[in-house]
Amino acid sequence: MAAAGIPPAPPDVLVTSRPLDEYCALFGLTRAGLAALSGPLLDCPGGAAGLAAEARGLGCRVIAVDPAYALPLPEVADRARAARAAMAAAMAARPHLYPAHRPDRPDDPGRSERYLRSWDRARRLFAADSAAHPQRYVAAALPRLPFADGTFALTLSGYLLFAYPELFGPERQLAALAELVRVTAPDGEVRVQPLCDGRGRRCGHLDRLRYALGERRIASEVHRLPPAGGGCLRRVLVLRAAGRRHREQARRASDM
Repeated sequence: MAAAGIPPAPPDVLVTSRPLDEYCALFGLTRAGLAALSGPLLDCPGGAAGLAAEARGLGCRVIAVDPAYALPLPEVADRARAARAAMAAAMAARPHLYPAHRPDRPDDPGRSERYLRSWDRARRLFAADSAAHPQRYVAAALPRLPFADGTFALTLSGYLLFAYPELFGPERQLAALAELVRVTAPDGEVRVQPLCDGRGRRCGHLDRLRYALGERRIASEVHRLPPAGGGCLRRVLVLRAAGRRHREQARRASDM
C-alpha cells in the first residue's frame, strides 16, 4: 500500500468504512449494474471501505485510491476506528442529518448501532483484502492520479470534494473533477456525492463549477435520488465526456 512521495490524508479527513450496500444507496447503483460493468471501477477516496472486497464477489474489479494508503495498514485501521467514533458522535449531535440511522426512532431503536456495525464489518473486510491484494489499494491523492486516460468504466468519489471545502476550494474541485473524468473511459461516468459539507450546507458555487466543467467538454447532471429512511432528497453529480451524448444519439439513430 505504501508509496514514496505521497503525503497521508490530512487528519481532518475521515477514513470511513462503508459497505457495498451503502455505496449502492449513496450513488444510485445496483449490484446487477456493478456486475455488468465492462471494466474496472475506481473508488477515490477508498478509505477503509469494504467495496473492493465485496464487489469482487460480483465479478467487479475495484481499484481503491486514498492518500491514507501511504500509511502502514495498522495506522489506516486506527484512523478508520476513529472515523467510526466520529460518525457515532455526529449522529448523536446532529440527528437531523442522519434520519435513517437515528437512535431515537421508536420503530427501530437499534438501527443506529446496526449501521455502525456494518462499518465494523466493512473495516475488517478492507483489512483482510488490502493485506492479501495490496495492488488494489493505491496511495495517491487528487487532483493527480497515477492512471492512464480512460482506465475505468465507472469512477466513484464520496465524502471528499464537497464535504471538505476548507481543503477543496472551487479551483481544486474543478481540477479534481476533471482528473476523475480523465481516468474514466469515454463511455463511462463519474459519480460524486454528497454535494454539501459535513454540516449539510450545499455547495454555493455548483452552477459555476458545472459551467467551468462544460468549458472543458465535460457534461454534468445532478441526479436526485429518493430519500433514505425519511431523510432529505439526495443529490449525485454525474460527469461524462461531452462527446458521449452525441455517440448515444448516433447509436439510437442507427438502430431505428
